[in-house]
Amino acid sequence: MLKNKSLKRAARAGAALLAVTMAMTATLAEAGAREQAKRMYDRIAGVPATDAELDAMLAIMDANDDNITDSDADAKAAAELALDSSGFYNVTLKNMVTPWTNEEQTMFADLNDFTATVIGLVRDGDDYRKVLYDDVIYVGASGSLAAYSNGSNQHYVDLEASGADMGDTNVLERRSQSSVTGLQSSATAGVLTTRAAAKAFFVAGTNRAMFRFTLMNFMCRDLEQVQDTTRTPDRIRQDVSRSPGGDSRIFLNRCIGCHAGMDPLAQAFAYYEWSGEEGTEDGQLIYTANQVQAKYHINADNFRYGYSTPNDQWDNYWREGPNSALGWDSGLPGSGSGAKSMGMELAHSDAFAECQVKKVFQTVCLHEPTTSADHSQVSSMVTNFEASNYNMQTVFTDAAVYCRGD
Repeated sequence: MLKNKSLKRAARAGAALLAVTMAMTATLAEAGAREQAKRMYDRIAGVPATDAELDAMLAIMDANDDNITDSDADAKAAAELALDSSGFYNVTLKNMVTPWTNEEQTMFADLNDFTATVIGLVRDGDDYRKVLYDDVIYVGASGSLAAYSNGSNQHYVDLEASGADMGDTNVLERRSQSSVTGLQSSATAGVLTTRAAAKAFFVAGTNRAMFRFTLMNFMCRDLEQVQDTTRTPDRIRQDVSRSPGGDSRIFLNRCIGCHAGMDPLAQAFAYYEWSGEEGTEDGQLIYTANQVQAKYHINADNFRYGYSTPNDQWDNYWREGPNSALGWDSGLPGSGSGAKSMGMELAHSDAFAECQVKKVFQTVCLHEPTTSADHSQVSSMVTNFEASNYNMQTVFTDAAVYCRGD
């Protein structure tokens, strides 16, 4: 009898221990999932989630899988809730894009038409490649803001100061750039022809800055990374000396590497200028159809037998040689006139898609892809990006799900 009682007590103790263990396991699993949901929300929205938002995410993550930390499909659906947060548009996207709008590459700059247009395209789930060639601009919808002006950024300063949710279509609305700025539609090229971009990259210089920073911001490559001394130098402008410091080897081994490919592409900007002085807020974008800006002919005596720009006809010499690895679209001709068609050439490359994915990966995961698993994930995200018709929201949620365990 005593033995049987001992066995019963042992059985009850074992059952109790099992129940406690199962409860602890469930609690730990829930805590792990909650932490992952919190991390996904924080990384996308840039602000903490409320308890109600976390509960909603957990409910989705638990909907189709007993192990709530294992279902990527459920986790992605949960992460999409964070896209509804104003923080995603007002904080995360604004901080990611603002450095692209200035030569200093600082995020500590006012909201502007470049940044607002990127935010709008992402919010609306549009084909993100249009960022470099569409007749599009996003403006504040409230009548209490200063009116959009070609000569001032006050409209966007007011919009940012209002703290209004730019994820709301009643706050930030899509317009055709030509109707807002007066620039003819054929001359528009997405963010490349916004006031902010012109102020930063068309000011002074030779308009090569616009091409260089576009390459950096949207192709993730600076000029040194696309050097190719095997390209024909026939389109290198007159301002480039063929014997820097009296040594022609410098030109042949270095200068030609960038200019042979860059100058034929930067010719697309031949009709654009910024009217203000460098370092000032005054000024606006100037476009002179069929008239090459004087800056394309400065320092012509450096090599007067060099190329004298006659129009805005551009050609992509990098479709051949080592830079063919950038993955140019075979459905495009590789040449054209003006910034719009040149922007399309860049945006339809494989390098553009990969670059945008890497930028989002770094923004959400807080580190660059380094491991083989990271690079495999980037490749998968590029595939999903393309399959979603280049919807950037897909990239953010894919990154958040992958890094939710970090």
